[in-house]
Amino acid sequence: MIRVIVLDSTPLGLLVQRPTVSLAEQCRIWLKGQLSLGVKVVVPEIVYYELRRELLRLQRHRAVDSLIEFTHGSIGRYLPITTSAMDLAAELWAKARQQGKPTAHPHALDVDVILSAQLIAAGLDPAEFVVATSNLSHISMFVPAASWETITG
Repeated sequence: MIRVIVLDSTPLGLLVQRPTVSLAEQCRIWLKGQLSLGVKVVVPEIVYYELRRELLRLQRHRAVDSLIEFTHGSIGRYLPITTSAMDLAAELWAKARQQGKPTAHPHALDVDVILSAQLIAAGLDPAEFVVATSNLSHISMFVPAASWETITG
């Protein structure tokens, strides 16, 4: 049973969009439904960073404020990066490359691997969480992942 939904940048980005954006409203309704079922929602620090940098680049200041409020407005929602998570991310990245399954350009900061390592290092039970994402192929190499629209608590 899914007890924790971990938000990747696509659904998190939808949640901080203006109310007039149809897909964003659908995502907010979906999330409210999940929360009403008692599902916990988590925002990993690396995802927060990835979305925040893009919103800042686009000068979307209201969206940045919404991101901050959503992420830090609920105790336990924000999952900080730890040294052990970064160490594990380096190992996962290297193993994926050795197996011929790169998840990003060799010189890129591989957010998907860091996200996955954060969840593993945090000790989340893979049977109880799923990453809500639009990037199934990379993240699902390491941890459970699904498109947000398909996740039901």
